[in-house]
Amino acid sequence: MDKLRIDKWLWAARFYKTRSLAVEEIDRGRVHINDQEAKPAREIKVGDTVNLRQGPLTRTLVVRGISSQRGPAPVAQRLYEETADSVKAREQAAEQRRYAPDPAQSIEHGRPTKRGRRELDDARRGWGDRWSASLTPDNKT
Repeated sequence: MDKLRIDKWLWAARFYKTRSLAVEEIDRGRVHINDQEAKPAREIKVGDTVNLRQGPLTRTLVVRGISSQRGPAPVAQRLYEETADSVKAREQAAEQRRYAPDPAQSIEHGRPTKRGRRELDDARRGWGDRWSASLTPDNKT
């Protein structure tokens, strides 16, 4: 076997959990083969360059093997070789994530407590059908 559909190869190389997920990502334009936008049925061969965008990262891979069966991760990793620039960019992104502040610390107010929910409910019930604090039912003009 010297050629294989890109969606099958991405699935066999364990970049996507299912072939349908691989097809979705290819259709969204996140996969390029030899600097050309790919289609799911596009065939790849050994030596092709695949640019794959996963989240904020773009990985550049060189195809080293073809397999139509999904195997264990160590076998799947032998199907491709990531370029040095791609590895460096991935490591830099990981380092930035490591030193970035925890997103949970930016939340000032979380979910209300039971007491807080009761206070909110009481405040809402106190307004009734009125749309303004200055307008009362017996004070209508």
